[in-house]
Amino acid sequence: MATSSSRSCLQYLLHLAHDNLDFRLPSPFWCLNSLSEEDVRSVMARSVCSKSAFELWGHGHTHSELRTSLLNYPSEKMSPYMHKESTYKIDICSFNKTLLFADRIKKIDALEYLPFEGAVSLTSPQHTFCLLEDYGTDPNNIPEHPNYIYFGRWIADGQRELIQSFSVKNRHFIGNTSMNAGLSFIMANHAKVKENDLVFDPFVGTGSLLVACSHFGAYVCGTDIDYNTIHGKGRSSRKNQKWRGPDENIRANLRQYGTEKMYVDVMVSDASKPVWRNAALFDAIITDPPYGIRESTRKTGSNKDITKPPDESHVPVSQVYHLSDIFSDLLNFSAHHLLMGGRLVYWLPVYRPEYSDEMIPGHPCLRQISNCEQALSSHTSRRLITMEKIKEPEELDGFTHLSDPRSSPYQGHNTFREKYFSGQNKRSSKEDARSAVDGK
Repeated sequence: MATSSSRSCLQYLLHLAHDNLDFRLPSPFWCLNSLSEEDVRSVMARSVCSKSAFELWGHGHTHSELRTSLLNYPSEKMSPYMHKESTYKIDICSFNKTLLFADRIKKIDALEYLPFEGAVSLTSPQHTFCLLEDYGTDPNNIPEHPNYIYFGRWIADGQRELIQSFSVKNRHFIGNTSMNAGLSFIMANHAKVKENDLVFDPFVGTGSLLVACSHFGAYVCGTDIDYNTIHGKGRSSRKNQKWRGPDENIRANLRQYGTEKMYVDVMVSDASKPVWRNAALFDAIITDPPYGIRESTRKTGSNKDITKPPDESHVPVSQVYHLSDIFSDLLNFSAHHLLMGGRLVYWLPVYRPEYSDEMIPGHPCLRQISNCEQALSSHTSRRLITMEKIKEPEELDGFTHLSDPRSSPYQGHNTFREKYFSGQNKRSSKEDARSAVDGK
């Protein structure tokens, strides 16, 4: 077998899942360098965005170029997987084009120049190889021949099955804004959630993010201002079900997936009010704050002077919680309560025509790691922001934070709701006008 040193400088090919393709990417195939096979397996053990990973043996624009590339690949790196005692099979993967079975067989037969000495096993091969053909990303303009061709040894598959097995469609407790399984696992990966971490969600809702983190072995907890959501009461979000059942709650969701032991607790709390002792407690803070679209942005308090103390059954008065204040409080909270090196991962809604990177809120104790866009419409999107704690907060950091222009309440965030619905209304008006013209 090949030694670990000889495998450390190989090139690997990552096949991204179709539904994760960005329209700006020219191909679903990514070449990775400076990784070991163990590194690749570790990535694929967590990734929900990747279908498969391969050790790249050859590539080219044509099958002729592929042949030349494969024949130039060092034989000592091939031989451990091609000897007489080994079994193997070859798969064909074509992106953006469906190949007939006969065409697949022809492509496999055309690889006869490779020095396979073992026996073919289609059911339980020791080694699997794959010929991958890229026919572009335009389904309306599929070329006759592939744009590029790859051949390699299969290393591992991604965790795509988690998206289906954790789908909110089959979840015991859901709400109007429950985060889908794919995005929940992506956020957990951005936060580098691992076994025995303590993860907190200050806008926990129905706990979708806690479900994903608990799957990776983290202890989870959260808060939310909505009493009914925390306690699983009130109207149901399911079709043909008026009220929530007696056991519809976040804990029941973790029980459904066999991770109830990772459940710490959830409680009713206002994210704008300090309720935690002043200490670093959490390995990660992962959240999706309300934007004012399907869930209101509220905090406890009133603009009026209230001198009468509330009784035990009193429902707290709430007022508007501006988006800029939500993110300012979130960053401040994270700076004080994340462990050193811990990560904050959250969604930031933006109005695309006015967006710039300078709009991303900053904090002296947090370093931005990544900023990824998910388009919601032609004029709105949300950015998945990942930050890492790099230093403990000091007394002057509060003043520095206030003087930072990125912390200013005016950056377009507070009017996101109005701009979102303004775009919706414009689109509806155009559709109405188009319908009127068509009806004439």
